[in-house]
Amino acid sequence: MTAETPETPSQAAKTGPRNWVVIAPLAVFALLAGLFATQLLGERDDSLPSALIAQPVPEFDLPTLRDGEPPRFTSADLAAGDVTVVNLWASWCGPCRVEHPELMSLKQLGVAKLYSINYKDKPAPARRFLSDLGDPFDLVGVDEDGQAALRWGLTGVPETFVIDGAGRVVYKHVGPIQNSDLERKILPAIEAAKAR
Repeated sequence: MTAETPETPSQAAKTGPRNWVVIAPLAVFALLAGLFATQLLGERDDSLPSALIAQPVPEFDLPTLRDGEPPRFTSADLAAGDVTVVNLWASWCGPCRVEHPELMSLKQLGVAKLYSINYKDKPAPARRFLSDLGDPFDLVGVDEDGQAALRWGLTGVPETFVIDGAGRVVYKHVGPIQNSDLERKILPAIEAAKAR
């Protein structure tokens, strides 16, 4: 049986700081991982301030996408007395595909007219998108050059606006409608628009 020799103070001093060299980076990593997880899994706030809130919708006059629709979709269509939801989307937009089932659910609820502006897209792919995924829209305007979307203050598709019966913007949702956005944000905004 061999007896262990006790560590001398100089040996203990040499091993102590080396432990911090190993522990400090691990502690920093754990802290950063916790912050990232909080941001990823925490509640999202997609709301961006918009100069359009409580203002009339911007003036626009667009051709429509589908046969059987009125030939034009204009800002006057949004001031006809009904609460409307306007979704800006494109067939080439991945997040637009992600949110599409939520738009189909919104249409089934029947709580507001659902209009859209198809942004910087060609008609054939836009029609194919709606044919493949379902068509929830009452009217689709075609904004091939993106000028109407600029007046709406578009930061990127998809974006969704809730409009009151007088044609004023009540709410702007940036990004895809997903998770509980429909129940927690869009539907309350529609109810607020109806109460005006």
